[in-house]
Amino acid sequence: MEKRYLRMLQGMARKRRRRELRDWSVYVLRCAGGALYTGIAKDVEERLRKHRAGRGAAYTRSHLPVELVYRETQMTRTEALVREAGIKRLPKPKKEALVSKGTRKP
Repeated sequence: MEKRYLRMLQGMARKRRRRELRDWSVYVLRCAGGALYTGIAKDVEERLRKHRAGRGAAYTRSHLPVELVYRETQMTRTEALVREAGIKRLPKPKKEALVSKGTRKP
């Protein structure tokens, strides 16, 4: 088999493996003052520990304490990024309605 076809097949196999990795989550934190912070992570519990220790995002560092109020799991990284952007675009009342539902698995 020619090198270029072999490389193409290997690349397709890598992409397929990446598509199958559904280990990303979208999460929403309630910060001091009632603000909502949205992010993505592979390990939400570890990310939450970092936020609480002041080593997370710049916003949460200055708005401690934080509490996990919503999580969606079993996403690819791309799906998580798209969902995060969608949640961030929601007006506050719709975000509040979303977090009142709690954890969701797609």
